[in-house]
Amino acid sequence: MPILSQDKFDQLKQKAGNLLNRTLDQHVNLAVTGLSRSGKTAFITSLVNQLLSEGGEKHLTFFNPVHQDRFIAAKRVTQKHMHVARFDYDGAMQALSQLPAVWPQATKGISELRLAIKYKPKDSLLKYTTELATLTLDITDYPGEWLLDLSMLNMTYEQWSEQMHTLLTREPRAELAKAWMEKISQLDPLKAADELEIAELAKAYTELLHTFRHQLGLSVIQPGRFILPGELAGAPILEFFPFTEINKLDGNAYQNADDTSVIGMLKARFLEYRERVVKQFYKKHFLKFDRQIVLADCLTPLNNGKTSFEDLKLAMSMIMQSYHYGQSSLFSRLFNPKIDKLMFAATKADHVTPEQHTNLVSLVNQLVHGTKQEISFNAIDIKSLAIASIKSTNYGNGTYQGQSIPVVRGLAQASGKLTTLFPGAVPAKLPKDNYWQSHPFNFVNFAPTQGVAEHEALPHLRMDQVLQFLLGDKMS
Repeated sequence: MPILSQDKFDQLKQKAGNLLNRTLDQHVNLAVTGLSRSGKTAFITSLVNQLLSEGGEKHLTFFNPVHQDRFIAAKRVTQKHMHVARFDYDGAMQALSQLPAVWPQATKGISELRLAIKYKPKDSLLKYTTELATLTLDITDYPGEWLLDLSMLNMTYEQWSEQMHTLLTREPRAELAKAWMEKISQLDPLKAADELEIAELAKAYTELLHTFRHQLGLSVIQPGRFILPGELAGAPILEFFPFTEINKLDGNAYQNADDTSVIGMLKARFLEYRERVVKQFYKKHFLKFDRQIVLADCLTPLNNGKTSFEDLKLAMSMIMQSYHYGQSSLFSRLFNPKIDKLMFAATKADHVTPEQHTNLVSLVNQLVHGTKQEISFNAIDIKSLAIASIKSTNYGNGTYQGQSIPVVRGLAQASGKLTTLFPGAVPAKLPKDNYWQSHPFNFVNFAPTQGVAEHEALPHLRMDQVLQFLLGDKMS
């Protein structure tokens, strides 16, 4: 039997390692989701930064490959989908490293980024065939407003109109929507459609959605593409609106109305939007994910009051109803991918004092309680965590009425001044009606830490635990 040279043996070992690497599925598709202002851009920037800059400082001590000295390096590589925008990591880091530092601009569409992470395997079969292994990580960012549209897949135009009518006739939307709804009440749904009239009413409805989102800070914005249209800006498929008088319309007349009537055109465009925009979005992107993190900013809705917080609760419920979960195997990942790990992250944890973090996690769990129970039953690995993707404050103690109290210190976003305060106590459970009068909140938005160089690791809270949960098993 011929004796293999060392070079030949190493080549065969590498080939075997590559084959096993593919067999063991050394690839993770990670979806980063959440509503606007939940911190998706900051999260992805930090996650990439932590991996690229990991070295002797060991700033990811709860990430096993680092803790066990098995992490080698990570680098950005060419993404798979050339037609999808690249996540602007360089632009984000430039914003954070300039003086004065500013938060990076939020993404307005789908973006992707791919990393190759090299490490030493320890417990998996890979350790028998190769000294070094590579995990490919695809990160995808989606506008949260588009996520809410997934619930439309299970609705008819009538059902959607009724749901929007319910929202628009309740505060805080009701007063702002009153004038627009008055125009709809005067619209004859069975007359011949005037495209210019429908376009104007759709534009006014879109302006309402912008007001709800940016002025009131509400979370349920639907259709989401109306305020973040992407490549569909100006297309007739975005020129429809809920007919809020639909419960007054004769059922037979509605069913018999053709596409040239007002109601027929609205229904046709809704169905076209549902099929060509929402469903295609779901098929092209969502079915490929196997790991997911849902980011939630609970602090801003707490600041804004009861109605804003209730809207966040509804939005989280709508998002989670649309996901496809189930235990993952290599076969199912290739032919019917399913998410097998899910994290709920309460962001901006650095904006509250450390003893409040437990309550922040509890509050997130309360927001997703029903969904979490259901997917836990399907044996999905779930974790909730309070994080700060990019830590922008320091903790300390202050004095109030002669007593020492915990405080946060940072550069206030609005004033640009160094601010020290106790922002308030985060409730551990969903607040009752009487809670809002007796528990004022003052969760200030802080500017990012100043003076961080582009090549340095960004300060964070628990990003190492995030990485351990999402990637640790793949790098064992």
